[in-house]
Amino acid sequence: MIEIILTVCAIANPANCEEKYLQFNWDGSLQQCMMAAQPYIAEWIGQHPAWRPMKWSCDYPGNKKRRI
Repeated sequence: MIEIILTVCAIANPANCEEKYLQFNWDGSLQQCMMAAQPYIAEWIGQHPAWRPMKWSCDYPGNKKRRI
């Protein structure tokens, strides 16, 4: 299991940004996850059109050292 930490900002108010956490099954490295994450991010954005992705990273769920 791996987690995409996605920073999104509201289209109507770009100063309103939040972090979203998307989990999916993954057997590759964290670096490989960065490229593999794009379809998952696109799917999330398709379901939440009022938000725009700004940046993302991959980590293991529950990791305390998260930094984007």
